[in-house]
Amino acid sequence: MIWVIVFVGIGLAGLIMLISYAVWLAHKTSDLFSELDMLAVRASELADLLGQIEVPEPALLPDGPNGRTISVEPISVDIDKGIRDVG
Repeated sequence: MIWVIVFVGIGLAGLIMLISYAVWLAHKTSDLFSELDMLAVRASELADLLGQIEVPEPALLPDGPNGRTISVEPISVDIDKGIRDVG
């Protein structure tokens, strides 16, 4: 009859451990969702800040009295030969 008491005790201890683990896991899950909510808030704030940035358009300045604009031709760099014009 003592073995019945031992197995019931082991079962109760296991049940208590299982309930304790479920409570701990629920708290960790709650903490995780709280952090995810904060992450969403921070991402929203970052998106708002990035939306406020205004990048100026590149301005072409007049090139003298005739009103022509400055044009920049692309260049490439060849390590062996140096800088040369593409066009």
